[in-house]
Amino acid sequence: MYAQPQQLIIMPLVLLLTTLFFAGTPSATHGDAAPGLHPVILLPGYSCSQFDARLTDDYEPPTLGCGVRKQGRGWFQLWENYTALQQTPRSCRATRTSSGWSSIDRAAGVYRNVPGRRHPRQCPSAPPAASDSTIPHESKLKARVHINRSCRISRYKRLKHLAVPCPLRNACMEKLVEALEGIGYREGANLFGAPYDFRYTPAPPGVTARSFSDFRSSLTRLIERASERNGDKPVILVTHSFAGFYATEFLNQSPLPWRRRYIKHFVQLSFGVGGTVLIMQVLASNMGSQPPPPTLLGSVLAFGNRSFASMFSLLPSPKAYGETPLVITQARNYSVENLEEFLAVVGFSDEDPSPVALYRTRALPSALNFKAPVVPMTAINGVVVPTVGKVVYWDGNFTEKPQVVIGDGDGGINLETVRALERLAGNDPDQRYFKSVLIPNTTHSGMISDDSALRTVVHEILEAGKATST
Repeated sequence: MYAQPQQLIIMPLVLLLTTLFFAGTPSATHGDAAPGLHPVILLPGYSCSQFDARLTDDYEPPTLGCGVRKQGRGWFQLWENYTALQQTPRSCRATRTSSGWSSIDRAAGVYRNVPGRRHPRQCPSAPPAASDSTIPHESKLKARVHINRSCRISRYKRLKHLAVPCPLRNACMEKLVEALEGIGYREGANLFGAPYDFRYTPAPPGVTARSFSDFRSSLTRLIERASERNGDKPVILVTHSFAGFYATEFLNQSPLPWRRRYIKHFVQLSFGVGGTVLIMQVLASNMGSQPPPPTLLGSVLAFGNRSFASMFSLLPSPKAYGETPLVITQARNYSVENLEEFLAVVGFSDEDPSPVALYRTRALPSALNFKAPVVPMTAINGVVVPTVGKVVYWDGNFTEKPQVVIGDGDGGINLETVRALERLAGNDPDQRYFKSVLIPNTTHSGMISDDSALRTVVHEILEAGKATST
């Protein structure tokens, strides 16, 4: 027998036990990890990872002010860098952050940086054998994905002594980290992080995806070492937003005996099955000349999204939406059934290889082949927040600001994708434990920043450490 899917709707009530944990435990006040906790590995949401870059002579800048002479040849922080986003010309940011096809990549069928830009810079993924106190670079929770000068010292020094020269502290999961520290978790002991290059995306089995392959190798080593450091306890994976897709694909492409040995629980925050209607609006809006959004996430979407492989994995999934019209015009409507036609009409070429072809051969098969991860899983999502449900360009002019039809969700992820996850994972006989928790009035970002939501998240992580798959 397998466990029937569970669904909880969390009302704004105070969870006394979790609140007490938030106040801190005796072990936490002395800087030691509390005993008995399963190690936790955090995967941050879209755009939260950071990376460096450097330019070479092959780089062809859109203007003279973007080239090697202006920037120099050294490593510089490309993302995230609020100062640069404000001061660097938009055209420079777009070409520096973009990923796409170069002439040598077409036969290989892989996304890579276009010529002249090398990023992100990789740190060693494993510490030297002479020092068992060091850990893979992925475990630095608040650091950049790939550190330049710090790479050399991170191999030899304890994590808590590693000073990362970063002009901006990444706060994407900072409050969640602090909440976990309040119940006895300690970074580098039983709390780790696994960033990734969000421009790229997992690919279906058998399809080349160099970035995801590197990520899988690094995360596998990190999980195994985290388990070994904690008395061989299996780990709890905690993801936010797009990282849920990364983790699901990682788990499904890992051998089942390995999953059963090393994964205690998968806690997925703010993600369902497939993407969001909002991405269709983002892709269409880039046809126009509207000024870029002032937010950091808005900036990366505006400057680089048409070259990011990940954009196509964020498109709505047929598993969630079926034939429901999502983009509406007077002449015709577009659903997930004819997304390729929508991509073509908003300016994407259909010449092979092309973004449309990549959607057809990469993103769409991944969406259609969605499988439950076959490890104990808890999904936590916000609901009852106005969320773009349909986009209306009545005159068919995609350069104009559209009207939107509001639906339910967390402001970013639509409720339809959550229901699809409940249906597909919850009813899978191989998925022995699945639990869905819905938190009213919690936004996509509020899931990892609002105190009330964090209490629920931490409570479920603690429960995950106790849950069994039978």
